[in-house]
Amino acid sequence: MRIRALLLALLTVGAISRVVFAGDDQFVIGYLEVRNDERYRSTRTHARYLTEALGRPFSGAEVALDEIRFHGSAANVTFSLERVRASSASALTDQVEMLHAEGVRFFVVDLASEPLAELASATRALELLLFNVSAREDDLRGTPCHPHLLHTIPSHAMLMDALGQYLVARKWREILVLEGPTSSDEALTEAFARTARRYGLKLVDRRPWVLGNDPRDRAKNNVALLTGGAHDVIFVADSEGEFARGVPYQTLSPRPVVGSEGLAPMAWHWAWDRHGAPQLERRFENKAKRPMSDFDWAAWMAVKAIGNAVQGSGSAEFGRLRDYLLDYDLILDGFKGYRLNFRSWNRQLRQPILLGTHNWVVERAPIQGFLHATNNLDTLGVDERESECKR
Repeated sequence: MRIRALLLALLTVGAISRVVFAGDDQFVIGYLEVRNDERYRSTRTHARYLTEALGRPFSGAEVALDEIRFHGSAANVTFSLERVRASSASALTDQVEMLHAEGVRFFVVDLASEPLAELASATRALELLLFNVSAREDDLRGTPCHPHLLHTIPSHAMLMDALGQYLVARKWREILVLEGPTSSDEALTEAFARTARRYGLKLVDRRPWVLGNDPRDRAKNNVALLTGGAHDVIFVADSEGEFARGVPYQTLSPRPVVGSEGLAPMAWHWAWDRHGAPQLERRFENKAKRPMSDFDWAAWMAVKAIGNAVQGSGSAEFGRLRDYLLDYDLILDGFKGYRLNFRSWNRQLRQPILLGTHNWVVERAPIQGFLHATNNLDTLGVDERESECKR
C-alpha cells in the first residue's frame, strides 16, 4: 500500500524533478522556471553564442547541492532541490505560495526580466528570498527595489563597466556602435552609453543593423559598409546572437570587436584557470556534459550562498539566514579571486567580471587602477550614491 501511494505521488507531481520527503530535517530550496523559455531555444543554444546560455542552468544548482551536502549539519538539516516548471509567472506565483505554506523560504529563479518582475511584485509580502540567476536588466536593480530579490547574475551595468575599464586601460577611447533591432539590443547600448559617460569614452556613431536579405537594406547589414569611418574599436549590441558572430574580421579597417562578440564581459568562462575554477568547471561539465556559462554559475552561486548561510549561522531560521546573507561581512567564494557579498542598496552580488574571447580570459575587472572608497568591486555597476534604492 505504501509503495502504491509513493508511485502515485511520483506520477502526480509532474512539474517537480525531485521528490522531497516531508520532515523537520529537510531544507528545501525551490527552483523556478517556465516552459518554452525563448532563451533556451535549441537554435540559439546550438549556436554557442558567446555571452548567452548554452542550456538551462539547473545543472549549476545541482552541482552546488552536491557541494553543500554537509553544510547543513550545523543546523541538523539536509538540503534538497525542488524544481518547479510552469507556463507563466502567475502560475509560478501559485506554486511559490503553495511551497511557502509548506515552509520553503528560498527560491532560485531562472526567469527573463518581465516574468521575474511580475513574480517579485506578487511575492513581495511573503517571508522569502528570490535569487535571480538569469536576468541582467538594470531595471530589476532599480525601482521598485524589491527587498526580497537578490541577484547572483551580474547586471548589464556591471558587465559594461568592466568592458569600459578595459577600453580605458588600452586607450581605445573612440567607439563605433553597431546595434541590433530589438529592445534588448537597445538596453545593451544604453548600458554601454552609461559606461562611456562614466569613463570618458566617445561614441563616434550608433548604427542600426537591419536583419534580412532585402538589397535595399544592404548598407544596413553589410559589415564592411557599416564600419567605415574613424574609430578605435567596434561595440556590438546583439542580445540574441543574430549577427554579432559575423562582425570580426569583416570590418572595413582592422579594428577590435567587443560587446556581444569578440571580447565579451562575462560572469564565468570555462577557460578561467585561477582560484580553483578548473575544478568547478570540471564538476559542472561532468554533470551537464557542456561548458559552464554565466547562468549556470549564477545558479551554482545562489545555492552555494544559501548553504554557506546555514553553515555559517548554524541555523535554518529564515530571519537569521536573511540577515547573514545581507551582512557586509559575508564572505562567499565564487572561484574568481575576490570576497563576494550582496550590496545593501540593490541586493546585487558584488563580483569581478571576466573579459574573454571564445577560448581565453583576457582580463579580470575591476582593472588595476580603478579604485573605490570602500570596495573596488563597486566600481562595477550602479554604486550606492547612484542607486534609486535607498535602504
